[in-house]
Amino acid sequence: MSILKLDNICFSYNKTPILKNVSYEFNKGHIYSIIGKSGAGKTTLLSILSGLAKPNSGHIYYNDKSIEKTNKYDFRSKYVGVVFQAYNLLTKFTALENVVLSMDISGKKIPNKKELAYQLLEQVGLNRDEANRRVLQLSGGQQQRVAIARALSYDPDIILADEPTGNLDGETQEEIMHILRNLAKSGKCVILVTHSPAVAKMSDYVYELRKSN
Repeated sequence: MSILKLDNICFSYNKTPILKNVSYEFNKGHIYSIIGKSGAGKTTLLSILSGLAKPNSGHIYYNDKSIEKTNKYDFRSKYVGVVFQAYNLLTKFTALENVVLSMDISGKKIPNKKELAYQLLEQVGLNRDEANRRVLQLSGGQQQRVAIARALSYDPDIILADEPTGNLDGETQEEIMHILRNLAKSGKCVILVTHSPAVAKMSDYVYELRKSN
């Protein structure tokens, strides 16, 4: 059984078709790349997968149940972790505080949040000194690691990432992909939107979106 399934998803914006009859399946333990030219609807699809946007028609199933019957806030804050291209971190906070706040927002009962946040940041390559730095004192690659740790903070089944290596150099890109691959190996379902052929090559499966006519 797939963890996430799209069944004939269609989406239009101002009567302009963006997605047409998109049907994909995603499973735990794998990393998927969604590719396509600009305007093909990649970021829109990611918004639909996260429950931030609603398709005009078609269905989305999480654990074989339609998310139409699921509280969208619960879906986004408990079952899906999103890594944004621009990181979307609170810049006045430390890396640690960003991760702990995400745990608070999820509403899940998490004991020893601070210690778990340290562990998650260490998992993505940040030591305790770096964890206690304000976000703006960190490099782009470090901020992306914080964004991944924040997405993991409430232990979601699915990680969605919008161009997770788009602002990074080649070496850092490989390091971030190594982290994401390890997450897939640990049982997460990792879904990426990317323009990078190198990133797509490092994925288990590649889905290509084409512009709707």
